[in-house]
Amino acid sequence: MSDDGVRGIVVAHSELARALIGAVERIAGSEEGALVPLSNEGLGPADIREKLDELVGEGPAIVFADLREGSCGLAARQVCLGGGTRALITGVNLPVLLDFVMKRHLPLEELVPRLVERGRAAIGSGVELRPS
Repeated sequence: MSDDGVRGIVVAHSELARALIGAVERIAGSEEGALVPLSNEGLGPADIREKLDELVGEGPAIVFADLREGSCGLAARQVCLGGGTRALITGVNLPVLLDFVMKRHLPLEELVPRLVERGRAAIGSGVELRPS
């Protein structure tokens, strides 16, 4: 792992990636290169794969995709095939990205399961539903 820690690439539909990263930076501060946005706007599947592959580069990286299926998730899965220094987390949410920027110094094999758990734990209902 580099001295800078694991890099994160957020790939999503429209302006979602940029908005999520903007929220993380607003809450946790900005760390140059920790998170990079990629929108699928105007890109076909091959274009998304090519841009993702460039952004991931060498060294440990996690690709965060908005949807498991669809152009972003499928392209990310192809780019991260084989694992190694590349991992994929789908269904990205703000708590996952916040935890990522705080813990990106951890090794991938420890970081990825932690982030998946954080994402699941962040989903819930604050209201008790009662039968009508």
